[in-house]
Amino acid sequence: MEESTGFYGFGIAPNILTVLEKLRFTAPTPIQKKSIPPALEGKDLIGLAQTGTGKTLAFGVPLVQAALRGKRSLVILPTRELAFQVEEALKKIGGSLGVRTSLLIGGESARAQLQTLRRNPMIILGTPGRIIDHLHQRNVSFKDVAVLVLDEADRMLDMGFAPQLEKILREVPRARQTMLFSATMPEAIVKLANSYMKLPLRIEIAPSGTAIEKVTQELFFISKPDKFRLLEKLLQEYRGSVLVFSRTKFGAKKIAVRIRALGHVAAEIHSNRTLNQRKDALEGFRNGKYRILVATDIAARGIDVKGIELVLNYDLPSNPEDYIHRIGRTARAGAVGHAVSFATPDQKADVRDIERLMRAALPPSALPQLPPARNVPRPYPRRFSSRG
Repeated sequence: MEESTGFYGFGIAPNILTVLEKLRFTAPTPIQKKSIPPALEGKDLIGLAQTGTGKTLAFGVPLVQAALRGKRSLVILPTRELAFQVEEALKKIGGSLGVRTSLLIGGESARAQLQTLRRNPMIILGTPGRIIDHLHQRNVSFKDVAVLVLDEADRMLDMGFAPQLEKILREVPRARQTMLFSATMPEAIVKLANSYMKLPLRIEIAPSGTAIEKVTQELFFISKPDKFRLLEKLLQEYRGSVLVFSRTKFGAKKIAVRIRALGHVAAEIHSNRTLNQRKDALEGFRNGKYRILVATDIAARGIDVKGIELVLNYDLPSNPEDYIHRIGRTARAGAVGHAVSFATPDQKADVRDIERLMRAALPPSALPQLPPARNVPRPYPRRFSSRG
């Protein structure tokens, strides 16, 4: 076989290399170059890299190779959307090689998931809550898990999953390989690694807390009532795909309704949407059916879409680490992207916190001339809690 792929020399099995060639994975990304060889050797590793750098393949190839050698793996992820997308990626690599997977996430039939568990999957993926459910019902045992992956570990801890993670980790053999991937390295991640990993190799693609180099960042200080007028102006300037972040699900719904009232094609994802609605919104955003997607931080963790031109922080995130995760949704796979943030005048301290984490200044831009205020429809009465 002609060595036309850059994945040769990593220790990857020939049949997996053939699949990678068919999928047109020809040039490994930095995280893949640094992670795949030690992962194939069975080493514990911590991969610090932004979203869009190829993390899924970095652990996916070693998991498929382990499966072909009879080793079972467990992948724990923070959200249903991310778990679904990672499973799809693993199926592309291992499906034709006979590697079976099982996806354990909320919002889907537990009985159907039990059927996939009975087919002896070599790779089990899931979110902490649903994994715990299956453990409690004794539908699954992790006594033979040889490889454990914690993906977007910082996000899982931010979402309060530490107790569930510890419970799951106690069910997995101590004599295992552990791979942890995270965009940032807060103290909680350090403690997790010290408690559950064996001399992990630390692989850092960008310094922890730095924003992606190819993202141009812009900040506007603006009063809350004028935010939507500035959004309208920016949607006129940016004609590509736009991802808008709201801090609350009520805000996400309201913004999406107002954007559609302007004549734009937009969808939203937040925890008040069903899993099928979220899948439709995400797939529609990916294939161009929806030019604009409005999301909350929790719902957006599974977004892996190439070609997002603009990430727009309509609301600043509640913690600085989320800023890194948000802007990482543009400039994926080496492309150039843009990130614009709105801050109200009383949020200067929040901006300083983001600057400290990035180790870079975020100078404000002058406001452009705004379009006139409009009367737009309200989404619905405020009847539910607004987080998520």
